[in-house]
Amino acid sequence: MSASIESRVVESGADDYVDEAWGLKEQIRREEGVLRQRRGFFKDAYRRSTVYCYVESGPKAPERLVGFAAVRRDGYILFLAVSPDHRGEGFGEQLIAQVADNHSSVTCHARTTNEPAIGFYRHLGFEVKRTIENYYEDGGDAYYLKLGASSGITECLSRLLS
Repeated sequence: MSASIESRVVESGADDYVDEAWGLKEQIRREEGVLRQRRGFFKDAYRRSTVYCYVESGPKAPERLVGFAAVRRDGYILFLAVSPDHRGEGFGEQLIAQVADNHSSVTCHARTTNEPAIGFYRHLGFEVKRTIENYYEDGGDAYYLKLGASSGITECLSRLLS
């Protein structure tokens, strides 16, 4: 019997998978130099968000978080991460599609130097709305991105789900 991957939703106020999400985020930070947040900030924001998750489980292995998107009530994506082992399998796109399916507007920030993330978001139909200097604690700049700003979120969502 092989492992399976399931979609799950952690409602605001809960902390299911928060430690696993922190671990995944920290793995990406160490390997790629992005997703730098303080643990207290991360955990507080996670608990105040709705978190869309993909979790891998198998008959002889513990559950493992494959990816997650922590989202505020207004559709702003606070954190989005997919395990490097599962990139290119569509989990990031599906996470964005879930967010878009539940919100009339989907926005986020991305570090201006994080070219893979910016390429990913643009591929999905996000547009850079503005640049914010010194956005991050370390002085890094960010782009503020919005999904479907010119083509409409419904069109973007149907493209993501097809």
